[in-house]
Amino acid sequence: MMRLRHQRFETVDEVNEAIAPLLQQLNTKPFQKLPGSRASVFAEVDAPALRALPMQAWELAEFKTVKAHIDSHIQFDEHYYSVPHSLIGQSMEVRATQRCVEVLHRGQRVASHARSAHQGKFTTLPEHLPESYRAHMQWSPERLIHWGLDIGVATGSLVKRMLEARQHPEHAYRACLALLSLAKRYGKQRLEGACVIALALGTTKASHVRDILANGRDLVEPSTPAQWVSPAHANVRGAAYYQ
Repeated sequence: MMRLRHQRFETVDEVNEAIAPLLQQLNTKPFQKLPGSRASVFAEVDAPALRALPMQAWELAEFKTVKAHIDSHIQFDEHYYSVPHSLIGQSMEVRATQRCVEVLHRGQRVASHARSAHQGKFTTLPEHLPESYRAHMQWSPERLIHWGLDIGVATGSLVKRMLEARQHPEHAYRACLALLSLAKRYGKQRLEGACVIALALGTTKASHVRDILANGRDLVEPSTPAQWVSPAHANVRGAAYYQ
């Protein structure tokens, strides 16, 4: 650049035109301590190794290690993507681009989805789910509520609240099924009692009902507090004092 220090340029193109011959001279100038020049080394070493540009443009990718959850989904960027159910509990690697989310297991792609920006939502391929989960896809809000009412009024009411608490009822299906399945372990009567308590507490989480059952809270008889009576005391003025 020192060789151009006395020249004045008006545009970038003028600068490039002045640099071009100097760059050619620099590349062909022999090395001081090595044989050849930049141009000769490029022709001998780099040029033969060059390959044609790929047909598809390079795209920035983000990688993350994830684990498949019990529902056959992995979580990436606050969204849930399905993977084959045989990989539940195993660690995998996500390769995410602007448009696509790929899931790799031991270097092999096991799932590919269009990337979604909807946080808290699910992208699911039916073939990734076991038969039991595919059957869940046939459920409807009315069917779940009917199943709950078959156990008890409180259970049906809690199922309805759980469905109404989500923007889309489908997102509450798993929680409702988890709640209703507690009847197999604790019995319908205990589940109904736990749902009565849950409704009184204002909760819509199946995990809270499970805790109530596990702690035996539904088995405790509700105690009615005795009516409070003001004790006799010299300082108690009574209603006549204000007349």
